[in-house]
This record gives sequence, C-alpha cells and structure tokens, in this order.
Amino acid sequence: MSRKVYYRYNPKSETYERVYPSSRKRWIAAASHFMVSLLLGCGVFLLLDGIIDLPKERQLRNENRELQEQLTLLNSRMDNALEVMDDIADRDNNFYRVMMQADRIPDAQRFAGVDRLNQLNSMTDNQLVSALQEKINRLEREIVVQSRSFDRLKELAQKNTDRIACVPAIQPISERDLKHMASGYGRRVDPVYGTMKFHEGMDFSCDMGTPVYATGNGTVIKAEWSSSYGNLVIIDHGYGYTTRYAHLSEFLVTPGQKVSRGDQIAKSGNTGKSTGPHVHYEVRLHGEAQNPVNYYFYDLSPEEYAEMITHAENAGHVMD
Repeated sequence: MSRKVYYRYNPKSETYERVYPSSRKRWIAAASHFMVSLLLGCGVFLLLDGIIDLPKERQLRNENRELQEQLTLLNSRMDNALEVMDDIADRDNNFYRVMMQADRIPDAQRFAGVDRLNQLNSMTDNQLVSALQEKINRLEREIVVQSRSFDRLKELAQKNTDRIACVPAIQPISERDLKHMASGYGRRVDPVYGTMKFHEGMDFSCDMGTPVYATGNGTVIKAEWSSSYGNLVIIDHGYGYTTRYAHLSEFLVTPGQKVSRGDQIAKSGNTGKSTGPHVHYEVRLHGEAQNPVNYYFYDLSPEEYAEMITHAENAGHVMD
C-alpha cells in the first residue's frame, strides 16, 4: 500500500509544496494504526471464541462441570455422615451414659477445634473444597471422641452386668400394641383441669387389657390403687431406679414379687384421672423423674427411636 503524500499551497510562490511530517507525527500515526489493528484483532478473537467451541476448551468445560457435580455430591454425603454421627452422639449421651450413670461428653470436647458448619450455598469451588475439608476434620474428630467413649462404656458394661439387667431399657407396651404416643415428658396442659403442669412420664395409648411389661429386673414394691394414678404398679430396680405403671385395669403381680425385664405385670386400663385407655409410665432415679425416652435402648431401632422422639414432643394429647 503506497504512502499518502500531502501538499500545502504557498501563496508567495503560488505553488504547492510537498509536506514532510515530523518524526513525532509519524510515531503517533503508527501507534494509532497499531492500536486500531490490536482492537480489531481482539474483537475478532472474542467473536470467534464465542462462536467456535474448540475441542480442548469443550473438554475442560465438561471436566469442570463434572468436578462441580462431584463436589456437590461429596458435600451432600458428608452432611449425611455428620447427621449419622450426631445421632450416635445423642444415643451415647442419652442412652449408654445414662445406663452406666456416666457423665455426658460436653460439646466442647466433641467438637474441640472444629467449627460447626451451616448449609453451603452459593460457594465458589475453592470455598466449597475448604468447607468440605472442615467437615472432614469435624467428622474425624467426632469419630475419635466417640470411639474412646465406647471403649470406656465397654469397660463400664463389663463391670456392671447386673446394673444393665436392672436399668429400665424397654417400652412398657409392645410396639405392635401401641396405637400412638399420646404425650411425652415435660410441661403440658392438664386435660381435666386445663392448667399447665409438668408431665413426669410418657403416655402410651392402647386398647383396654393390653399387656404391660416390666422394663427392667427388680422387685414390685406397690400394686395398689392411687387416687390420681388409678391402679398403680411401682417396681424398685435397685441402683436408685424405680418405674411406675399407672391407670391399669388389672394387676398380675403382688408387692415383694421379683420380676425380670419383659415379664407381664399388668393390663392397661382407664382408671384414676384418665381420659382414655392408656398406660402412664415413669422412670425415676433417686426419686427424681427422668425423661423415659433416654431409656428405650433395647427394643427400638434408630428409626423407631427418632419417631418416638417426634411423638413424645407432641404436647396436644395428654391423657392424665
């Protein structure tokens, strides 16, 4: 391409004289041409990059998408694993340690040095990887603490065979005979007087005459009428434990009689201050009422236990 030639009219000589640009102007012109060419080149490249999908780029995008899906799946699996670990910790604190009368493991010890994580939403890949690492650290920590706890409980169990047989550890009503869990332990509205009171046990709704079982080995200390409990059986299990079975229709044991876990001791009824056929069941340790849900560790699977907890928290169906 030929260079443009510029002329300027000289009125004195009345002629056109050729104009030679300075070096500065030539550099500016060259730079302008270069920038225009660069911008055009970039524009063409970006246009082609958006239109043309190169095989290598397509492969990288697919690999990145698969990696994100794997991270999301791994995060979901870690959440499930941590939920299982939390359930094990709950059973450890609420069942096994209650049974052995050992102190609960505080959360500060279970989760020492590990942050409790919330749901992961809208995280970058790096943030997600970092969060997953934190979850893994937490799970590893909980496994170590729980493993040591089970080792300790195993030692206690070997030394406390008789206590294990005596501690209340099953439901007083068979799962197949249970209609529904009427109400659990805690503050409830009295169905007769309509006032708030502390419900010291659990109500098991069932048909009249349903078998009622001793929940641990022990000695019957009462089988008699009580004004509010109706027909009442009390069993002394030793080690500070007693259990109460109320609103019964028939006694099958007498005071002083030795019973074993699973022996039928009575039949359910609707006696005393009761609004329907059921069994009111209490667990007491050194005279203090305990939450019975902490003691169903012999006859309930984890799924049944979770359902029991849900029903026991229902405050709307107190029957006594």
